[in-house]
Amino acid sequence: MSTEMSDQQHNPYGQQYGSYDQQYGSYDNGAYGSAGYGNGAYDGYQYPQDAYAQPQPQTQTWEGNTWQTDAGLPAHASAAAETTHLPGQHAAPQAVAAPQSVAAPPEDLSHLAPNQRARALGHSPIIPPGFQPAALTAGLAVLLALAAPLPQVFPAVVVAVLQAVTAAGWFRLNGMWPARQGIALAFLGGLVTDVALLATDRDEAPVVGIGTLGVWCLLVLVLQLRNRSSADERMYALTAGLTSSALAVLAAGHLAAEPHATVTGAAAVAVAVLARALPLPGPVSVVLALLAATGAGIAAGQLGGYGTAGAVLGLAAGGCALIGLRVASYDYPSRFVHLTAGVALPLALAAPAVYVLGRALG
Repeated sequence: MSTEMSDQQHNPYGQQYGSYDQQYGSYDNGAYGSAGYGNGAYDGYQYPQDAYAQPQPQTQTWEGNTWQTDAGLPAHASAAAETTHLPGQHAAPQAVAAPQSVAAPPEDLSHLAPNQRARALGHSPIIPPGFQPAALTAGLAVLLALAAPLPQVFPAVVVAVLQAVTAAGWFRLNGMWPARQGIALAFLGGLVTDVALLATDRDEAPVVGIGTLGVWCLLVLVLQLRNRSSADERMYALTAGLTSSALAVLAAGHLAAEPHATVTGAAAVAVAVLARALPLPGPVSVVLALLAATGAGIAAGQLGGYGTAGAVLGLAAGGCALIGLRVASYDYPSRFVHLTAGVALPLALAAPAVYVLGRALG
């Protein structure tokens, strides 16, 4: 009897820990046996075999007046520990939120590009190229106008540059980059058209253009057969490749047109894009650009023998240039799109009008 009393005095928690073992298993079942709390079977309470082992920091608080393991922890850690309960009990919210008084800083948009900032703020997806691309287009148009009266090799060089920028700009406008194979194929189609035009008469230009387009449509289809992307992505790449090839071939119309028509159309495009880049309201800018293109057509027509009929050619070329600018402005274009598609499309889209009206007026 004295021995039992002594054991109960030395082990006042044995009965409580014994009931805990019956519910949750012995303490050395592998989950805690290696943590320095003893390795023997947990019959009642036993002192650790390694009295000098450093216990691992605990983050739990066992309810009742048995034992606490958050002693010595900082106040905020102890408060967090109080939210953890024994299994089987209703747990209080366990996440300790950050101080509610600290508000999230507003998103910084200063590091975004203008098109990305406009998209983030929900602004209009139409972003005009601006004055710098317009100046580049005007410079390319002036080079074409100066080279047009010379032997065809000279304007062919300018047209080849236009075709290269057109092919790259169209793919980038459609969000496909680098797309080296598609750009190279479209540009090659433009070069083949140029060579064929140099080797034939101007009257054969429609046949040359249609023949080149037919062959290049087949080549684009063959190229897409090697594409292992999804059906939607293949269709998107197919349409971009076909359109880019068609634009590169159509740009060769400046080479096939009469030299005076090329001069008149190029002058109208140059004036139209510069007038459209002025900081004026949209409708006013469009009207001013068309009037400027018409005036340039009349002025250039006087030199080329068209007379006042050059106004028609200038107006048509200027209208096509504005369409090209509008296309290059769509869907939050990047600066690279402005400096490729925004430069080439106004002059490339004017080529068919220059060719057709030049023959009609000539």
